[in-house]
Amino acid sequence: LLIFLLFVKSKKSFYLLTGLGYISLSLGLLVQLRFQSLLLPLALILFIWINDTMAYISGSFIGKTPFAPHISPKKTWEGTIGGIICSLLFVLLWAVFTRTYTIAQWIGIGCIASIVGTIGDLVESKLKRMAGVKDSGNMMPGHGGALDRFDSLLLAAPIAFLFALFFMQCLEVNLFGK
Repeated sequence: LLIFLLFVKSKKSFYLLTGLGYISLSLGLLVQLRFQSLLLPLALILFIWINDTMAYISGSFIGKTPFAPHISPKKTWEGTIGGIICSLLFVLLWAVFTRTYTIAQWIGIGCIASIVGTIGDLVESKLKRMAGVKDSGNMMPGHGGALDRFDSLLLAAPIAFLFALFFMQCLEVNLFGK
């Protein structure tokens, strides 16, 4: 892929190949994260979902200060901070009830989901603006398309993978007894 990119003449082909690489690398590392523990990909997706939902809700109620108006005009500082706080409160509950990793390790994954996930959302919004596209698809009316369901995950998965690789032990999973 890298060698092919050297010889690409058109910008569209370059963007297509780098986009495919970005998506496949992120999702591949999410699958690899599953080999650390079955809980990690599930938790990462859940923490991102909680962050996005609570950022939307808190931003709708108390949001006044624009976060990145030139990229995503409806995002507010209040919504972003509210999403992070609510997400980390949920992470604390998760850590207390799962007890598979330490609270600090779960908070690390929660911070990655909240902070890096928000950055991933902004990156995808910026890419859509650069391409002159409002939505990345029209399967779900009212939503930004399929990429809006995964934009946070695409940036958070590689960071979470590296965090788990260096700071979390692998858990043995035995699905069929013994």
